[in-house]
Amino acid sequence: SRPPQRRRLAPPPPPPGRSPRAMAPSYVLSIDQGTTSSRALLFDKEGQPKAKEQIELTQHYPEAGWCEHDPQEILDGVVKCCQGALAKVGAGKADVAGIGITNQRETTVAWDRATGEPFYRAIVWLDLRTADTVGKLCAKGSKDRFRKQTGLPVSTYFSAVKMKWLLDNVPEVRKAADEGRCMFGTIESWLIYKLTGGKDGGLHITDVSNASRYMLMNLKTLAWDEAICKTLGIPVGALPTIKSNSEVYGHVKGFGALDGLPISGALGDQHAALLGQGCLEVGASKNTYGTGCFMLLNTGPEAVPSHSGLLTTIGFKLGADAAVTFALEGSVAGAGGAG
Repeated sequence: SRPPQRRRLAPPPPPPGRSPRAMAPSYVLSIDQGTTSSRALLFDKEGQPKAKEQIELTQHYPEAGWCEHDPQEILDGVVKCCQGALAKVGAGKADVAGIGITNQRETTVAWDRATGEPFYRAIVWLDLRTADTVGKLCAKGSKDRFRKQTGLPVSTYFSAVKMKWLLDNVPEVRKAADEGRCMFGTIESWLIYKLTGGKDGGLHITDVSNASRYMLMNLKTLAWDEAICKTLGIPVGALPTIKSNSEVYGHVKGFGALDGLPISGALGDQHAALLGQGCLEVGASKNTYGTGCFMLLNTGPEAVPSHSGLLTTIGFKLGADAAVTFALEGSVAGAGGAG
């Protein structure tokens, strides 16, 4: 007689929230928030792009030379792009190992610690309204008065002069700063704050590459330079905590399909391009074209001063305890965006 056949047991069901076809995360979700659009991309374990969603961003020009973005539109667009990219490959949050953010640099948001809402539209990096502010600062010294500490000249580009303009020209911002309610940040800072809970425990942080574009961070200490903050009248308490480019900052909270995902990296767009183009060795450089054109040269562990008008800046810092890689930068404001 034939022996009785053993009954095969069905495999155990996947844990709650995990897709039955993917028991381990298959993707990294990348947020690319740029000057003219927001994008989300999914990369697989081999680093290959598998899905992309992109939404154009409204440009506001209230006066000649001024350029503004709506911070809420930026947030909404980023979330929609993330959801759209996931939908294109039928993925859920269980399929995603983590989120990385890259962003237009220097563009500055001021928001209320009590409500989590912005006081004013974001002032974009190429905005020129701060020309008078820059002129007054240079008249009291020179355009290089902060270069030794920050690597940057006094310029309309950088976040510090945008913050000073907001404090001097927007009464709600000044009042909030006096009351300790004002929070300043660049776009990655705004996104991380809102994605991790906003007024209900959201993280107020920036990464070291974006911080290096504030004209407030000391390149030797990688901390806010209190003397420069005092000179410009910017409260240190309104500034985000500086983190490395690669560490788990926190987890998404309050955004449904993205809830619980770790936000584990952030770099300014040009610093991300330096990495993405493989410029890991001293002397390696990249030149990339978007709204503007930007050249970055890896200078390794040394912050090299330029005698030719280049900017000394952070390249990247890939971990809380990792060494810093510095860079030299040259930029053209109008390239792909010129027409």
